[in-house]
Amino acid sequence: MKKKIKYTDEPLGKIQVVRDFLPPARQLALKKEENVKVTIRLSKSSVAFFKKAARKYHAPYQGMIRTLLDAYASHHPMA
Repeated sequence: MKKKIKYTDEPLGKIQVVRDFLPPARQLALKKEENVKVTIRLSKSSVAFFKKAARKYHAPYQGMIRTLLDAYASHHPMA
């Protein structure tokens, strides 16, 4: 994605508060499922968060990120 996004300062419309459904870091180290290899760019701060949590819970940080994405995807299924 090389095209730059141009942001504007416009009204957002009706805003809805969404309940926090994502699991805490300690629960992200548990799930096992068939995986597909992808390449993704993440912010340094996000990777640092997951690496710190992974050390605390003795789990691979990439697995924790994968479990978080799985939780999001299962909460918001596409029709």
